[in-house]
Amino acid sequence: MLARHTAAGHRFTAAGISSFVLDDGPRDAAPVVCVHGVPASAFLYRKVVPELASRGLRGIAIDLPGLGLAERPGDADYTWTGLGRWLLAAIDELQLDRFHLVLHDIGGPIGFEVANAAPDRVLSMTLLNTLIEVESFHRPWPMEPFAHPLLGETWLASLRIPGTFLSIMRLVGASRHVPAAEILCWKPLLFGDDGGQAFLKIMRGFELTAAKQQLYLDVLRDRRYPAQVVWGARDKMLPWHRYGIQAQRAAGARDPITLPAKHFLQEDHPQEIAEAVYRLTQRHD
Repeated sequence: MLARHTAAGHRFTAAGISSFVLDDGPRDAAPVVCVHGVPASAFLYRKVVPELASRGLRGIAIDLPGLGLAERPGDADYTWTGLGRWLLAAIDELQLDRFHLVLHDIGGPIGFEVANAAPDRVLSMTLLNTLIEVESFHRPWPMEPFAHPLLGETWLASLRIPGTFLSIMRLVGASRHVPAAEILCWKPLLFGDDGGQAFLKIMRGFELTAAKQQLYLDVLRDRRYPAQVVWGARDKMLPWHRYGIQAQRAAGARDPITLPAKHFLQEDHPQEIAEAVYRLTQRHD
């Protein structure tokens, strides 16, 4: 499965950091840039990207530095600001002029950084179980230990114990319809060649400030591009009643789409996500 994933994409370099991208669909179609969060990678969108392509869109999923098949430089800026800056450099390197954004988990703040820097290039925005009002955000229990020195290293090491990672993913991430072999591909993409040290830097680089919250709210209130909300309603990490409602309110989304999914809804509902993005592009292009 992992070999198939690697063969499906290609490597490129942006801002001095080598990474990996899934890129499928007509080259003359509007690109849909799918941004992952933690502890994920472009692998999370392996089923979404071809669904987008089958609808005539160009699906693109990029590994952020420190995760997946991307390089993990010790001196990289792993804050949301730094990752957003790198992602825009990656979009430029891939020669994507104007693009749609699909944002999940901390891919939301990272994508908002991109939209803030290049608002006239954004065609639309789809929010998938992400965070916006970051000043009051608290990491959910599976993620909280990573924010703390020593405890984070211990918690990360515990994920190597057979069955632990899969059990947590079954509990909060994806349904049992997703084969265990596919979920277990996440582990090497998380640990990489640095044992997950860059991932820990990402987890400790959250910018939970009033200034960032205001910036992200302003980005979502920018009516130059439409925004929609697609949410896994069974998410215990970023539950709808709090984070989904925040996203709906910030984006001004009148008709949010809720799906019977946990946090990583791309694993269980790639077709529904791609269809929602397609409908948005048809309505507003």
